[in-house]
Amino acid sequence: MSSTTSRPEAAKPPMREALVAAAFQLFLERGYEQTTVDDIVALAGVGRRSFFRYFPSKEDVVFPDHERCLADMTAFLAASEPDHEPVRRVCDAARLVMLMYAENPSFSVQRYRLTKRVPGLRAYELSVVWRYERALAAYLRDRFAGTPDGDLRADVIAAATVAAHNNALRSWLWSDGQGDAAEAVDHALGSVRTAFGAAPEPSADAPAGVRAGVAPGLPLVTALPDEDDVVVVVSRRGAPLWRVVQEIETTLARK
Repeated sequence: MSSTTSRPEAAKPPMREALVAAAFQLFLERGYEQTTVDDIVALAGVGRRSFFRYFPSKEDVVFPDHERCLADMTAFLAASEPDHEPVRRVCDAARLVMLMYAENPSFSVQRYRLTKRVPGLRAYELSVVWRYERALAAYLRDRFAGTPDGDLRADVIAAATVAAHNNALRSWLWSDGQGDAAEAVDHALGSVRTAFGAAPEPSADAPAGVRAGVAPGLPLVTALPDEDDVVVVVSRRGAPLWRVVQEIETTLARK
């Protein structure tokens, strides 16, 4: 085969991408509800069987990358080490979703506009978001197992992480993909870490008595040996209030 005949074949997009491109062209021209799977495969030049090999339904062609992203997130969390701070870890996992959207801003903005107009797609998107949230919560439940209100904390933090991420992401999409999506999402997720995560490590010039024996992000709580009614609390700036209270309760219970 000559190079002149092979060059056009090499330039063809993969079938999956061709189906997505054809679908969105028709959605924009005719509307989502008016476009059928037969219309999509006809424009893409393939058969119906090829469509359903890649997408279980017409809704799935609107969200072609979420299954891959969910698998990447699950694998990322599964590869976590015991010393990884759990709230930071789920925030890092949420950034994978932002990176997926930022890979193709124009497509992401198109999808955002389409989803806003079609109630069925909004419902589908909510189901996808719920799956992300459940993946984060499952990891946190495992990390918080055996701690007071571990499941509750896991669910609350997972929901907060998704809400913060989506708030920043939607603002970026609403602006037609202008600005730095990563910066916006990092700022939003920072609020989650401030509210629920470990405080930063103390600086090297912090008093030795404060640095010694304090686990990352945990307050140091101790009872004075000669004063039964006095408890001293040394807490890092920004430590979550619930952790301070938890340590006080634990110390009092040991007296």
